Amino acid sequence: MAILNKIRQQSLVLIVVIAMALFAFVLSGLFDGSANFSSKSQNVVATVNGIDLKRDDFMNKVENAQRQYGNSMSSTQAMNTVWDQEVRNAVFEKQYEALGLTVERDYIRSLLSQSLASFEEFKNDAGLFDENKLNEFIANLKAIQPETAILNGSPINFEAWTNFEANIAVTGKEQMYTNMVRAGVIGTLADGELDYKLENDNVDLKFIQIPFASIPDSTITVSQGDIKTYINKNKDKYEVDESRDLYFVQFKEEPSLEDEEAIKNEVASLVKGKTDNSTTAGIDETEIGFKDSKNETAFLAEHSATKLYDGYLFKNTLPTAIADSVYNMNVGDVYGPYKDGNFYKATKLIDIKQVADSVKVRHILIPFVGATRVDATVTKTDSEAKKTADSIYTVLKGNRSKYKSLLSLSSDKVSNEKDGEIEFAYTDSFAPEFRDYSFENKVGDFAVVKTAFGYHIIEILKQGDRQKAVKIGILSLPIEPSEQTIDDVYNETSKFEIAVTKGVFQDVAKENGYTVKPVSNIKELDETIPGLGAQRAMVRWSFEDGVKVGSVKRFNIQGGGYAVAVVSAINEKGLMTTEKASVTALPAIRKEKKAALIKERVSGKTLEEVSASEGQIIKTAAAVNMKNPTLSGAGREPYVIGAAFGLSEGGTSKVLTGNLGMYMIQVTKITKAVELPSYQAAANKVGTAKANSVSAALFTALKDAAKIDDNRAAFY
Repeated sequence: MAILNKIRQQSLVLIVVIAMALFAFVLSGLFDGSANFSSKSQNVVATVNGIDLKRDDFMNKVENAQRQYGNSMSSTQAMNTVWDQEVRNAVFEKQYEALGLTVERDYIRSLLSQSLASFEEFKNDAGLFDENKLNEFIANLKAIQPETAILNGSPINFEAWTNFEANIAVTGKEQMYTNMVRAGVIGTLADGELDYKLENDNVDLKFIQIPFASIPDSTITVSQGDIKTYINKNKDKYEVDESRDLYFVQFKEEPSLEDEEAIKNEVASLVKGKTDNSTTAGIDETEIGFKDSKNETAFLAEHSATKLYDGYLFKNTLPTAIADSVYNMNVGDVYGPYKDGNFYKATKLIDIKQVADSVKVRHILIPFVGATRVDATVTKTDSEAKKTADSIYTVLKGNRSKYKSLLSLSSDKVSNEKDGEIEFAYTDSFAPEFRDYSFENKVGDFAVVKTAFGYHIIEILKQGDRQKAVKIGILSLPIEPSEQTIDDVYNETSKFEIAVTKGVFQDVAKENGYTVKPVSNIKELDETIPGLGAQRAMVRWSFEDGVKVGSVKRFNIQGGGYAVAVVSAINEKGLMTTEKASVTALPAIRKEKKAALIKERVSGKTLEEVSASEGQIIKTAAAVNMKNPTLSGAGREPYVIGAAFGLSEGGTSKVLTGNLGMYMIQVTKITKAVELPSYQAAANKVGTAKANSVSAALFTALKDAAKIDDNRAAFY
């Protein structure tokens, strides 16, 4: 109590001390350039040629990309997609500014028309693009924002549309700029003549190949110094970005054999039914099982991982493993429990009937607002669509010959081209209501049927052969780890994590029988860890300040479980280490050393002398040209063939270094290409090839020349 009174008496002093401490913390952040107080570092994702990519704008575009692509694209993939586009826009924007290049509204509208010409929403009755319909669509989008409308089968709101228009404008400017560059890329007559002669000048020659493979790799000694020298000579090949190497051990939350057996017993219990004798009234209560249930739909909805399929199946559409057993059961019989993948299942035969294997119908579809895949131009409500469908039905009921004349009212453009007719099998994917009516009624029947797509006026024209089909219900429970198993995995992971902080990661793993998996060259913006899938958190951690070689951390993994990772190497930006470079450097160095050995030992001056001393046969190659520098029986050898064109007829080369071995060649015949009166056609071909490569090469060149400050790792 005395201590508490003392603290109360000194409360003002304590407040002052705390305030001073906080003030000192704030000041330290200001003076050390802390990111917490740098507005630019907080708000700029990157700077490209002086153009800032603002955080909010960038993140909005990433979110839009994710919405557009759904589950098919992760957040990191969406970020990288947006990044590529934004960098592209930025490097080109610098060029537009220098040239004063702009696009006018009329040009943008022209590009929009070209881009949207095939969209049904913007076509008139003649099937041509109608700008008035485009204007109406844009006006409607603006009026209903932030709500969406359907465009070409996909939802779009006004914000997304304005982004689309902006992208069209950007694309237009890039096209104009690229076309300007393309116009300056031509093939001259000299280019044309050279290209023609490279393809049509040819030589016949004799040659000897001494393969590098004739000298065993084991006889060639390569030192660390050799590798370092090679790396320094070929720096462009071995320049690398900053990266990390990791080791990890994975602990999966997998069901044990006991868990599997428990799931199997649970399925068996659900099939038979359960008796609960623990009621408060002391009265035994029996829950009806799957076998005796009269409402399979409700039972499966409550107890199963799979719902009831409301249809019939032919034998060839049943799972192969159970087809014979189930197809020949009596109604009410149950097959199982049985294991199927990651589930234990039991299959009940609910009904048997004769079903046509195929059907041919014709229909008229009247959609309503909110229906599946509805056109943006549809304005009818549900009740209005039904009223229209009923009216059409009344007309056709009196005179079905008017069917074709009323097809213009149908929104199903595909079937309209076939007089409204559709032919499909029972097992094809169709709206259940449409399928059931078509197969469960008889030829000639005629009715209005509602589906998720709207109201259909359906007439059954033809049905195929009827055969036995079964309706089944499948009770399924996933085989999952129990709470006890999950706890055991967590405890096992924790013990390992603690142990490796006190010992060598690989040694501790080996002692406990765990598999250590290595991962090399992880970049700062990578998302995926081979063997683990998406693991952005692990990548970010490995690049954090304070994380060093030997740092250990546990991570949750997709699908349940954990991975314990250790940083095994921090690779700085610059030249690759000799250890990593050796993968490609060793073969190249061995090749150089073998080439030197072969040159040193070959003393013959003629092909015959070398053939005798090296035990290699003399080969021939006819009509060899520079455009396709391949030696028959030896492979692609551009340097060797280039040397052949430097020899006179009958001339013999020195020993030459090729891709696959050392060569000596003798030119036996030189055939010059026929001189052309004009090389314009060849020049045009060269010019076209150059122009076609402009787009990709242009962006690469501009990007390489750009100054890019990339801060994405701070945000993602």
